[in-house]
Amino acid sequence: MLGPEPIPMPSSGAQRVGFFLIPQFSMLSFTATVEPLRSANRMSGQELYTWELFSIDGEPVPSSSGITLVPDRSIDDVEEYPVIIVSAGIDPQSYDNRHAFSWLRHMARHGTRIGGTSGGAYVLAKAGLLDGYRCTIHWEYLTGFAEEFPELDVTTKLYEIDRDRFTSAGSGATLDMMLHLIARQHGHDLSVAVAEQFSYMATNDPEAPQRMPVRQRLRISHPKLIAIIEQMEGNLEEPLDRDELSRSVSLSVRQVERLFMKYLKTTPAKYYMELRLKRARLLLSQTSMSILDVSVACGFVSASHFSKCYREMFDHPPRQERAPIID
Repeated sequence: MLGPEPIPMPSSGAQRVGFFLIPQFSMLSFTATVEPLRSANRMSGQELYTWELFSIDGEPVPSSSGITLVPDRSIDDVEEYPVIIVSAGIDPQSYDNRHAFSWLRHMARHGTRIGGTSGGAYVLAKAGLLDGYRCTIHWEYLTGFAEEFPELDVTTKLYEIDRDRFTSAGSGATLDMMLHLIARQHGHDLSVAVAEQFSYMATNDPEAPQRMPVRQRLRISHPKLIAIIEQMEGNLEEPLDRDELSRSVSLSVRQVERLFMKYLKTTPAKYYMELRLKRARLLLSQTSMSILDVSVACGFVSASHFSKCYREMFDHPPRQERAPIID
């Protein structure tokens, strides 16, 4: 596979960027994409970038927050464009529009560099545009995405730029990606100036984790409790038993139980069960895996036991999680 290459700039004139809005797109990820371009123009004193908004039919598109944006034109009016960014958000796995996929493939064949923000990788993958490319996606969709597209090279990075494809894992990651692209196209100083306009301490490090560390997320500081939780999160398909978890941090089972009760007000078994059931909920809503397959992927020995535990936690059976298809 070829390594990543800079997205080239036109020999003259501004870089034209088109935003393809998917219903329920993330407004924060969208603004994290377009605002750096606006700021780059302002801070440089030049029109380095221009942009337009597209929708499937030219009609207004609702964001996940309920705010609606009016596009400049429909995709049928776009024959060529140097860069297109697919802006998605809530439930991107449910988007299934063959016309949109065909249009994206057409644009790619004609040399368009295509990216996706937040859940946008789902749309690109369904269109067949991530085959042979590295890609990433928001952590909430990562498990289901990897299950549905096992042939893809999916990473957990904040963003991936691989030749003429680029993907980001959420709003903060999108801002980092855009600052990185601005730096590659127009220099580090301009990228820093843009970041400072947003009072943003840019990482520009795609290797940084998508999620907060356990210490920050749960606001706990006990190193052995953190180590156990990290092991639980990393072993959902084949859960570790309580003896294994205890031995791994040189504590007794009783000591581990006391830690969980003191800091989290629950037992290790209940906490572990909730982690597995929450992962199951994501798989049920984001993939077409059978309930049996989901139960196995989350460490349950039978579908009936899984269904019983699921109902106890969420007050409804697993089958109710299946999401409708959005066209």
